[in-house]
Amino acid sequence: MIIEKIKSPDDLKALSIAELKELSEELREIIIATVATNGGHLASNLGAIDLTVALHYTFKSPADKMIWDVGHQSYAHKLLTGRFHSFSTIRQYKGISGFPKMTESLHDAFGTGHSSTSISAALGILEAREIIKSQNPNNKLQAPNKVIAVIGDGAMTAGLAFEGLNHAGHLKKDLIVILNDNEMSISPNVGALSAYLRRIMMGDLYTKFKKETKHLLEKIPTFGEPVLKIAQRAEDTVKGLFVPGLLFEELGFEYVGPVDGHRIDVLIETLERFRDFPGPVLIHVITKKGKGYEPAEKNPGIFHGVGPFDIETGEMHPSGKKSYSEIFGNCLVKLAREDQRIIAITAAMTEGTGLAEFVNNFPKRFYDVGIAEPHAVTFAAGLATQGLKPVVAIYSTFLQRSYDEIIHDVCLQNLPVVFAIDRGGIVGDDGPTHNGTFDLSYLRHIPNLTVMAPKDGYELQSMLKTSVLLDSPCAIRYPRGAVAEAGGHSEIKPVPIGKAETLREGSDILILAIGNMALPALNAAQLLSDAGVSACVVNARFVKPLDSGLITSLARKIKHVLTVEENAVSGGFGSAVLEELYPSGLEGLNIKLLGIPDRFIEQGSQVQLRKDLGLDAEGIAREALALLKKSADYANLRR
Repeated sequence: MIIEKIKSPDDLKALSIAELKELSEELREIIIATVATNGGHLASNLGAIDLTVALHYTFKSPADKMIWDVGHQSYAHKLLTGRFHSFSTIRQYKGISGFPKMTESLHDAFGTGHSSTSISAALGILEAREIIKSQNPNNKLQAPNKVIAVIGDGAMTAGLAFEGLNHAGHLKKDLIVILNDNEMSISPNVGALSAYLRRIMMGDLYTKFKKETKHLLEKIPTFGEPVLKIAQRAEDTVKGLFVPGLLFEELGFEYVGPVDGHRIDVLIETLERFRDFPGPVLIHVITKKGKGYEPAEKNPGIFHGVGPFDIETGEMHPSGKKSYSEIFGNCLVKLAREDQRIIAITAAMTEGTGLAEFVNNFPKRFYDVGIAEPHAVTFAAGLATQGLKPVVAIYSTFLQRSYDEIIHDVCLQNLPVVFAIDRGGIVGDDGPTHNGTFDLSYLRHIPNLTVMAPKDGYELQSMLKTSVLLDSPCAIRYPRGAVAEAGGHSEIKPVPIGKAETLREGSDILILAIGNMALPALNAAQLLSDAGVSACVVNARFVKPLDSGLITSLARKIKHVLTVEENAVSGGFGSAVLEELYPSGLEGLNIKLLGIPDRFIEQGSQVQLRKDLGLDAEGIAREALALLKKSADYANLRR
């Protein structure tokens, strides 16, 4: 195999076009086989392979900096930059990351995982190059050389991408932006016309003609400037009819394309021509998601982020249980049938948040705003002012991007927007960029906002019904993965606001758990019972408002209190309990907060990570014993 001979990206330069094509096919086979085993991002990676090969052939990494937006298309990049032999560990516990990671390789110029950051980061690196060169004129090796941002058309929907484009166009530095467009479908006729126009628009003769004509017209007294403006408007009109790049040129970029993203020879020709272009240039590349694997080509959405699957059929390995996302989506459909005010909103994650059925049933009451979380929240606020009940379903880690809008546009105005926060807590294989471990902390201190977390699938449905009945903002936070218990209940009953439930009576230690930690806490109580310890377990349900009456009364009787949450300890649920209990002046209170420590959590299975963090039944029991200062041997703790 050719890939086995590639020790560094420089080795690509010795290969012929035919060999580069063969290499691309090898990369496809490796990525398909690995993702089928490990899970991961497939369709986006398959679509970007030829582009990745062409980029590494043309440029010289790591001297040239490549920033992969989102980073879920960087698998081929990893294989070509010294990680071929470790690639089987991708997204696994203590393996390589599924996203670019600066500490993993010098070839990963910037860590990514959230979308639309590449252009701003690339511009920062480019400006740093200029600063370093000016400060060290005799040592240019300290500065990076070329800087390339690779961004998808989906990521281009975010305002951050256009903020970067606007600034880059203003600075007029030689930034190269590759727009990887995998949504546009070009028919053969249009494709031929686009190729013809591309050759004309990027040709030396055309570029030279434009510059010389402009220079000539500017020298004509009186009439020069008006004629020049007429000529420019005419050129823009003609180009606007055929070329989709007028917007980028208005932002100060030289637009090139569209270019076939699966023709390595054409890609290399284009990249080499514009490698040293004096100013910002945007190269528009057309690719196909899932390229080379038929199931992914037919269903790119399903094969965007996927678990293990059968390569021959493309069928996913069934889990046998419904996920929290599915339970949420199904329940929202039921509620929407009863209440026509309910509107569903998401940010480019319809399937991931379980809203596919809602779209099928209520297409006119559903909005996918693209990768624009701040807009989703303020859009929902606008809907709420008119008496509607918007439900905003976004992953915890992405909702962070709309923090100001949650405060200013929703909560300050006390508008009844529901935040359905999917993937709260440990997400697992996607690692630190996707773990939702901060939401309880960044939400609970906001006035007017009710924050709750269900222990199981039925409680999620009850909380969702509760939230749409509220006339104020509400957030429901639930984990990734299979539900603990979905219910079969004939009726979904609302949860009383601010009321916890006691799951188990006890006298030695009080375990206060929130959300998906309630059932592990209950299991821990059984382990403790086997060790002779009586544990009271409370499912708090609400982070805000807390059930102050129940918690305080129990703490008066049981002086040892352990709080458990799958959230950062700093500012989280446990902190809320402390703030509630200490002003009460309870004497002899002994309290411990168990949750996510003050660090980012790396990738791995949810089971393994929870075990490492002590957030499984055994870990909770251990912490309880430590709090009680018992000497019971851990080996005596049995399920």
